[in-house]
Amino acid sequence: MTFIKTTYNRRSFLKVSASASGGLVLGFSWLASCSPTAEQLVQMPEEWFNINAFLKIGDNGLVTIMSPNPEIGQNVKTSMPMIVAEELDVIWKDVIVEQAGLDTKKYTRQLAGGSQSIRQGWQSLRMAGATARHMLLQAAAKQWSVPISELSTEGGIITHPSGKSAGYGEMASAAANQNVPEEVELKNPEDFKIIGKPTKNVDGPKIIKGEPLFGLDYQHEDMLIAMIEHPPAFGMKLKSVDGSEARSMPGIKDVFTIDSLPEGTEKQWSDVNAFPQLVVVVGNTTWEVMKAKKALKIEWERVSEGESTLDYKEGLTKLLEKPAEEPARKDGDPDWAFKNAALVIEKTYTAPFLAHNTMEPMNFFANVTSDRAELVGPIQTPEYMSKTASKVLGLPEDKIAIMMTRMGGGFGRRLYGHFGIEAAVISQKINAPVKLIYTREDDMTQGTYRPAYKVKYRAALDENNKLIGFHVRGAGTNGSLVFANRFPAGTVDHYLAENYVLDSNISVGAWRAPRSNFIACAEQSFLDEVAEAAGKDPIDFRLELFDRAIANPLILNDPEKMADVTRDFLFETVAKGESAKYIPKDTKRALRNIIPELAGQPARSEVGRDALALSEII
Repeated sequence: MTFIKTTYNRRSFLKVSASASGGLVLGFSWLASCSPTAEQLVQMPEEWFNINAFLKIGDNGLVTIMSPNPEIGQNVKTSMPMIVAEELDVIWKDVIVEQAGLDTKKYTRQLAGGSQSIRQGWQSLRMAGATARHMLLQAAAKQWSVPISELSTEGGIITHPSGKSAGYGEMASAAANQNVPEEVELKNPEDFKIIGKPTKNVDGPKIIKGEPLFGLDYQHEDMLIAMIEHPPAFGMKLKSVDGSEARSMPGIKDVFTIDSLPEGTEKQWSDVNAFPQLVVVVGNTTWEVMKAKKALKIEWERVSEGESTLDYKEGLTKLLEKPAEEPARKDGDPDWAFKNAALVIEKTYTAPFLAHNTMEPMNFFANVTSDRAELVGPIQTPEYMSKTASKVLGLPEDKIAIMMTRMGGGFGRRLYGHFGIEAAVISQKINAPVKLIYTREDDMTQGTYRPAYKVKYRAALDENNKLIGFHVRGAGTNGSLVFANRFPAGTVDHYLAENYVLDSNISVGAWRAPRSNFIACAEQSFLDEVAEAAGKDPIDFRLELFDRAIANPLILNDPEKMADVTRDFLFETVAKGESAKYIPKDTKRALRNIIPELAGQPARSEVGRDALALSEII
């Protein structure tokens, strides 16, 4: 039995419950990620009662659960409401999911980045469902004059041993007026009926039928279309523009310039933008605006030296040719290890600048008036966009409403919301609702690329093929590359990590796991090369290093856990049915050594149950 304190964000529960006591909520936004079925439409409740920030329950028991985080294809719009529904104890088919707008008072970490939505939201989402369930039980206990301990729930129904029962809808109004409990009981994971079960994507039907979901789909009364023209190369800025011809073309409302980040603006980390000064064309339709863009006569001027592919390649190479003045990490005597090595393995890995090229180009809707701003579109960091918009527009943050649409790709690109700020500035300038749309060319040349990288690895083996020295020296554009304390740091007596940064006027940003997606591949590829040179199975080679780190720790983050992950990966790969003849002899030996351990660990019951089956194939 697990209990959790509701003090986490309890203030928002109290505020929402008090302000929404018996409150009426009607209708649904087109942004709702899961449309009610035909059967649900027939039975739509006459009244909705807000129980807490995450959910509301209709008088007929239909439940709407708010999904707080941006949906970028990782399906948190399905998984996060599933967690709430589990603790609420309702039937999933009776749930409607809506995308919540930005509300930092009600929700925490409304951000899509770092693969943290579930990990960071797990407790608060469970608490939201469990709290709502408890408030429903409180209402029933009061109405029936029975102890709350005698009540139970299942599938949205409250029951009492006397035979009394009521659906959540019958208690919703009274529950909205209950006090928030200081502590609630959470389900035992063994009793989960929704979490861990195959569940269809709530956006699935709309995606398949092409119904409105994405920022590009958004429509608003009297909405205009805007497009921008930015410098043709990094290190350039606008000198002059002649928009007379474009302005006279059919459907065009205006041509003007903007500065989306004026000098002195307090910037957020997400305000990465090499081109804040832009030429803007506003008109009635996308096609009319695109044609007018081509009629612009613009003169650009250079403000810094131009760069080429050859420049950054040579720059990264030169950095790797010299030792760092201050290493990122140094263990033992690496020079001695390489001088006395029987064999030295050396490999170099590179990665170019990469554009994100999301399927849905950058876009955002904005409707800015004298006293408020409404922003709608695909953004991973709505809270940071709100902060910047407040500074640029001169409006308090509580007067800026941001609604998130489903994103047609991003995974890092839409961490940087300059396009939303640009839309807001344009709307404020023309005093009208507008949707800014980037062309594919605008998007690919704007920047915010994944950085260019280069890394050199060296490994020293002794006469017994033991790894005695390891050296990594890496360089990245506008940011460091090497993780000094990452594996195999801490597993080798003589270790050296060096980091360099190559400055560039090209704007860069995260792409999926920022630098990890490159350095992890390079690192693990090199370790495979070292294992082959040592005549060892790659997995067995890594496990030996972990064993050394566990026996003689040298500042490695949880070597036992990392070893367990390696063993589990090995086991799961083979357990999927790979034939034993494809398993290297050293790998078979490693498996035989860990099978008893796997079978005897209750924390890995699923692995343990299948361990004997695995032993039969090796």
